[in-house]
Amino acid sequence: MSDNGSSSVLGGTNRPSSKRSNKSNASHEAEPLLSRSDETTRYDGSEDNEDEYIASPAASSLRSIQNGNAARKSDKDGHRWPTIVAITVLGLVAVAIIIGAFFAPAVVEEYAKEALVIEPTGLSIDSFTKTGVKARIQANFKMDASRVKNKNVRNIGRFGTWIAREVQSQASTVEVYLPEYGNILIGTADVPPVTVDIRNGHITGIDFVSILEPGNVDGIQQVANDWLDGRLQKVRVTGKANVGLKSGLFFLGTQSISESLTFEDNDIPKIPSYNITRLNFQEVPIPSTGKVGMAADVSLSLVNSYPVKFTIPSLGFDILVPNCGQDDPFIHLADATTDSVDVEPKSEVNVHVSGVVSQLPPPLLRPCPNNDSSPLDLLLDKYIKGRDSTVFVRGSSEPSKDTPKWLTKLISSVTVPVPFPGHTFDNVIKNFSLTDTHFSLPDPLSPPGSDSQNPQISGSILVIAALPKEINFGLNVSEVKATATVLYKGKKLGNLVLKDWQKAQSRRIDDKNSNGADMEIKSRIEGAPLIVTDDDVFSSVLEALFFGKPLLLTVDALVDVKVLTVLGEVQVKKMPANGVVPIKPISTDGGFADVKPRVDNLRILSTSKTRLEFEARVNFTNPTEYTAHVPYINIHVINNGSVLGDATATNIDVVRGNNTGIIVRASWDPSTFGGEKAEHIGRELLSQYVSGFNTTLTFRTHKDSIPFQPSLGKTLSKFAVEIPTPRLHTPSSPGENDEDDDGKPHFIDNAIFHLWSSTAEFTLISPLQYTTIFITHINATAFYNHTEPVGHIDYDLPFKVTPGRSKSPRLPVQWSLDSVGYDKIREALGGELRLDAKGTVKIRIEHWNQEFWYAGSGIGAEVRI
Repeated sequence: MSDNGSSSVLGGTNRPSSKRSNKSNASHEAEPLLSRSDETTRYDGSEDNEDEYIASPAASSLRSIQNGNAARKSDKDGHRWPTIVAITVLGLVAVAIIIGAFFAPAVVEEYAKEALVIEPTGLSIDSFTKTGVKARIQANFKMDASRVKNKNVRNIGRFGTWIAREVQSQASTVEVYLPEYGNILIGTADVPPVTVDIRNGHITGIDFVSILEPGNVDGIQQVANDWLDGRLQKVRVTGKANVGLKSGLFFLGTQSISESLTFEDNDIPKIPSYNITRLNFQEVPIPSTGKVGMAADVSLSLVNSYPVKFTIPSLGFDILVPNCGQDDPFIHLADATTDSVDVEPKSEVNVHVSGVVSQLPPPLLRPCPNNDSSPLDLLLDKYIKGRDSTVFVRGSSEPSKDTPKWLTKLISSVTVPVPFPGHTFDNVIKNFSLTDTHFSLPDPLSPPGSDSQNPQISGSILVIAALPKEINFGLNVSEVKATATVLYKGKKLGNLVLKDWQKAQSRRIDDKNSNGADMEIKSRIEGAPLIVTDDDVFSSVLEALFFGKPLLLTVDALVDVKVLTVLGEVQVKKMPANGVVPIKPISTDGGFADVKPRVDNLRILSTSKTRLEFEARVNFTNPTEYTAHVPYINIHVINNGSVLGDATATNIDVVRGNNTGIIVRASWDPSTFGGEKAEHIGRELLSQYVSGFNTTLTFRTHKDSIPFQPSLGKTLSKFAVEIPTPRLHTPSSPGENDEDDDGKPHFIDNAIFHLWSSTAEFTLISPLQYTTIFITHINATAFYNHTEPVGHIDYDLPFKVTPGRSKSPRLPVQWSLDSVGYDKIREALGGELRLDAKGTVKIRIEHWNQEFWYAGSGIGAEVRI
């Protein structure tokens, strides 16, 4: 018989409704045998669609049984049959009955092809036997003459069947073959005697039990693999049987029947869809080894929309994962078993699967050729990025003892690819903090391309991360490393790179108010380079740091984590993490008065006509919570907008609180740095400073301030730091203590006036502990009560001012005899009074010369004869 004929015999489009049938089966016949339930909640929380499904070992067992023992058929309207065997058996019996009932086989055969209508109403598997399946088949048999196109054939067929009325078949065996696959035998079915009414329009209910046995398992495996790989676009099934027939008392002989069915496109069954509704991982003891393994409990649901009923026994499966290459053998990861499953007609099916991983196989952890990633890394990479990966399920060759051997052989010969849904880790980080922050500037001696050519950050990291609810086993994070993008107000500041593994500690925090748990991870990062990529964003960050504005940095990172589990150490690469890091400002009031710099131990290193090179020891206070290491930095010293000199610091460690003994080298050369204008400003600054006025210095970076980072230096230059001019430490006067210190420099400690000799000598205090200062000219006037002149000194013979306290020579004084100030001097003879002084002074330090004005007040003066 032809394929086209077969299709017309077993599946027309305009089937009349039966008087004995209450409703059409078209709706459920057009659905897949194991369809998806749109009302069932998915495990991953997403909505189902037609192109996505989630597989599991339990569903694989359903699919194996379905493919090995049943099939479906669909006509152009989409009507599908429950199983290939049921269709073949009923079709062959019906055709045999009709053909054997007449004396005109050719006409009857044509009539049978077009008039026969079989509507399956039920298929259930009673039990699994040692050799096959005991199945119950139910259907409605009917002859519909209106489907026959040829009038003569239709009339002869109706007449003959009216006379014969009914026909009975004897017990027979049906064999089902696949012609395109070498005519392999895929199965056999035993059919008991069947009696049907063959009159037009009469419906006969057929209900019998048949023993179905699989045929060539290797051939079935080949077909299954083609189906799973999507290569099965069309398949033809041929059924053969020798059927003995009789009508009433008349034996009609034995008929050899062969019928072919062609399935293509939507006629071929699709892989069923099902939803994972529960997933849980936990530690379990493994009795065979005495060790602890990892167990996965999975619950899934699917919908049986067909009138098919059967019970699946407990089955065992091997869970396999991909290797490095497509041609490499799969890696056996876990063993899984399913509970016995009862499948009811047109109802939801719930399946429970248990899988156990006893140990991580070495090939799973071994790096792939030409790649530092292992198969486990590749699998986890897809999972944590939310992309579906593929695992493979194969029937175990050693299932439970209750599983029939033929079923074991069948399911163990087929490997099913199973899409495994990824799980995004968005919003996993609940809290992210960075404390004990330490900054390091670039080192000028760094090798080219090394991390130390960039600013580096060290600090203590505390992360609170939400654990997925399905993880119910011990985890311990031992080491971490990361590459992070740092953002400020949504704009990228730069990249923070942590190449080396950093030690970490973790602990689980169970939430009593919910079913979830958190993990607290602590780690200390050391020397993570910060590569600034946007100078404008960096300027905004510095502005917030320097001027006390709230500062929140966002960190988007890819983190590599070493995790200790009962299965050993697992390395998870490029796990996404993000968090917000609050940074406290350096200055809380917009200024740096709290720095309180103080300079002592000033040492002149070299001089020229315009330049002083000196070294000093600086003490200051760090009011922030941050510490820093400065291998090298050079800063311009500025006053009133002009550069007067520079200062260089090397190998400085800035700690919290008081910092003492910081060695700084500096230069004073206004004319070279800023020209004539700067020279004038520098002279004015020196005059104000030695006179005790409140002065300030501005420190600002420049493009050469920080090695290898010209853009960083230029960016920092936008934020000049202004501080009070550091006080030069001078020895205290006898009997003076720190409480008497007014914070102003006192280079003239006291004076002695001699009336008869008209001279004055001064006690001078030098801030230089190692260098002698020469005063080359003095032109000054002393005043009483700020306005009354006392006397005038104009002296141009150089004299020394040695380090520490020293006496000047007696300097000639021209008295203001007609002034009130002179009278006060005479009245103070043998005593003391307070005088002011104003004038100009020229000094020389080695090759350097400088003139400045001086205005002092409250100078203690003794008056002697």
